[in-house]
Amino acid sequence: MKKCLHIKPAAGVVEQAGEFPYHSTNNDPQFLIQGMQEFAGSWVELEFDLKAHPYAFSQPVLYIDSGAGYSEQQSYRLACPDESTRVSKTIFRLPTAIQSARLDPIAEKKQFAISGVAVTRLNQFQALAGIISSIRAQGQFRDLLRAVRDAIKVVPFLYALRATKNAIYSHYLTCLSQSSRSYKKWLTSFETPEKNYAELRKNYSTWTRLPLISVIMPVYNAPPEFLEQAIESVRDQIYPHWELCIADDASTNEKTKSILKKYAMEDKRIKVVFRAENGHISAATNSAFEISTGEFIALLDHDDMLHPLALHHLAETINRHSDAELIYSDEDRIDESNYRSEPYFKCEFNYELMLAQNMLNHLSCYRRAIVGDVGAWRKGFEGSQDYDLALRVIERLKPHQIVHIPRVLYHWRAIEGSTAHSADAKPYATIAAQRAIREHLNRMGVEAEVVDAPKLPTWSRVKFKVPEPQPGVCIIIPTRDRVDLLSTCISSILEKTTYKNYRILIVDNNSVEAETLAYFDKVKSEVISILKDDRPFNYSALNNGAVEACTSEYVCLMNNDIEVISPDWLEEMMGHACRTGVGAVGARLWYPDGRLQHGGLIMGLGGTAGHSHKFLPKNHPGYFGRAALHQAFSGVTAAVLLIKKSIYQEAGGLEEKFAVAFNDVDFCLKVDAKGYRNVWTPYAEFIHYESATRGYETTPEKQRRMNAEAELLRERWGQRLFNDRYYSPNLTQEEEDFSLAWPPRFNP
Repeated sequence: MKKCLHIKPAAGVVEQAGEFPYHSTNNDPQFLIQGMQEFAGSWVELEFDLKAHPYAFSQPVLYIDSGAGYSEQQSYRLACPDESTRVSKTIFRLPTAIQSARLDPIAEKKQFAISGVAVTRLNQFQALAGIISSIRAQGQFRDLLRAVRDAIKVVPFLYALRATKNAIYSHYLTCLSQSSRSYKKWLTSFETPEKNYAELRKNYSTWTRLPLISVIMPVYNAPPEFLEQAIESVRDQIYPHWELCIADDASTNEKTKSILKKYAMEDKRIKVVFRAENGHISAATNSAFEISTGEFIALLDHDDMLHPLALHHLAETINRHSDAELIYSDEDRIDESNYRSEPYFKCEFNYELMLAQNMLNHLSCYRRAIVGDVGAWRKGFEGSQDYDLALRVIERLKPHQIVHIPRVLYHWRAIEGSTAHSADAKPYATIAAQRAIREHLNRMGVEAEVVDAPKLPTWSRVKFKVPEPQPGVCIIIPTRDRVDLLSTCISSILEKTTYKNYRILIVDNNSVEAETLAYFDKVKSEVISILKDDRPFNYSALNNGAVEACTSEYVCLMNNDIEVISPDWLEEMMGHACRTGVGAVGARLWYPDGRLQHGGLIMGLGGTAGHSHKFLPKNHPGYFGRAALHQAFSGVTAAVLLIKKSIYQEAGGLEEKFAVAFNDVDFCLKVDAKGYRNVWTPYAEFIHYESATRGYETTPEKQRRMNAEAELLRERWGQRLFNDRYYSPNLTQEEEDFSLAWPPRFNP
């Protein structure tokens, strides 16, 4: 039964007369909800009406205080009100203890009206049915089925039901994060309208180059409708200097051949070669490549589509980057009815991510000469032939020769049997991909094992070999009392760590409790030493002093509120840290309740920096796998950070002006500026009892200090802080969930 609840303005709200009885005075208007306590521990559906002027909604959030105050850890993202009804309905399970509840309906300064706040108690089956219905209404049911299938195939049969329920709820949370501002709305709001195409054409007279771009398309028994759409998408390009080079791989469907002959007769820019025998996609692509004459080639599958501006932006990029050898764009998916969804807004080239997935994929464009130099497409890599080509080309390039266009220029067809619909549709492609990675690493002289990414078998994990003998590591742990935390940290290292050549240096910063001092005496050994540092607390200074005292080749900064999960954490992190070009290496940290705390640092989030995918549930891969695959980030948290001591010193160590906050952000940016990549790995896992020692920034003094350090960070790094090359300008800097940017920081 539905129960209506009373709400009361709490902060950031001014009441007024008229159609919109509230006006937010800041970006965080808050209302207390009375009566939520009786629903503690229950599945519920919360609904309310929300109208605003002008119309536009940021995502509402519900906060629950279970006795420790309001926090992000106990918050629920709510569905954005439906465009037509202005009603928000969200299903979730409340915690077992509720002292009070707070609703933050919008995150903007505007006039608004909120009414009809009501809660309906649900049993588990009602909740599940309602969640599935909501997912279906958002057009995400097919993706839900895929998520469930992926979840249950990696667990024993007895746990399949639990895995199914978890997968459904995780997918629902993803849908909620996208509900406030859908991709369809984003395209309408920000994609270049067709009426502007004529103006873009005028730019060609100012360009120094009008390169011929050869679109390469292998064809085999393509669905006629989609084949025609693929060809028409090339003919619809506003950039006129192209040729379409098609190789038919001995199709048995006469309709396919007749379509190709028709287009070749109609348009002299379309070249077709008919192969005498079927040689599969690598051979067919080579045949199309052989008849191409363009300075650059772009790759198109026979059932996909190019955006009308695809070749325009490729040519524009070629003009801007005269030494570009490899260019790639963002992509999305289209279904049978050409409905666009699932945009992959990529970062700039990310080598460690490339070793886990073909992050270039569609649209890829190469200088024709380099493709010939590396031997074009190789037989035996069918299904991942483009991945193999990309890896061979990348080996010959400098980073600045690989250019990313942050625009969706390619539409990948998601139909039954296609990789876009399900990567499992072509399991041989995964085998070929891992073979391509292995051969790439062998050519580069890198010893490593390539395996399936855990629970994501369509992607890969590279396990880099640690040199023998093992390099020495000094684990530095600053602490002030709190022996309960420190002992858990130390015990977990000693009991679980399988790496042998490490030492622990505990930095005692003014501990006074007898229990702590007794613990220091107890644990001192050949492995553990104590360094007293009685200066006022300064996290940067404590670590800098400890690093100087270390004699090991590598240093690992670690908070005292860390607990080891992965026994091979140090092998995993050292495997990355020992590689040429790698600077700081970070780990995956979990809150005690199982949600993600640290998945890499993204610059610019919240005006400084934030944690990628913060609060993500376990077993959720995140945005296109980016919460579960090794990759480079602009920064990693110093809660667990491994780095070569010489690189630490080369970067100048931690800046002591950042006494508490942002020292790791600043440090990683300095390491990056020295030309090193900061790498995050999800395969070194820890529990992080965050801020358990010093507490959160809740006092006026702490908040003033944090604000001052944030301002110093912005002054020091300027636009570098807000232009993170490992994060797309089409993704938000307001949240940590990889949702869309409104507006994007790049004009699409």
